[in-house]
Amino acid sequence: MIDVYVYYKVAPAHTADAHRAVAQLLASVAAASGVRGTLSMRVDDPLTWMESYPGVTDAAAFDAALQAAVEASALADCLAGPRHVERFRACA
Repeated sequence: MIDVYVYYKVAPAHTADAHRAVAQLLASVAAASGVRGTLSMRVDDPLTWMESYPGVTDAAAFDAALQAAVEASALADCLAGPRHVERFRACA
């Protein structure tokens, strides 16, 4: 089982659109994969956002669901740079 984290910068003029796009993206990922993600923003930089997806059991299926949801959303138009995906596994 892994946890997936996706972080990125949102363009200042597009925060409202980005919120709507991420809500759609999270719902699509949950419907397709069963993994409920959450959205957080960095405390010292509210334009840096992070999606968190805990407990991913089928990484390939999840990655496909996430990619499809990103492509179907308008999130890319709201960003000020690329999305960065990190995967972590518990080790203790």
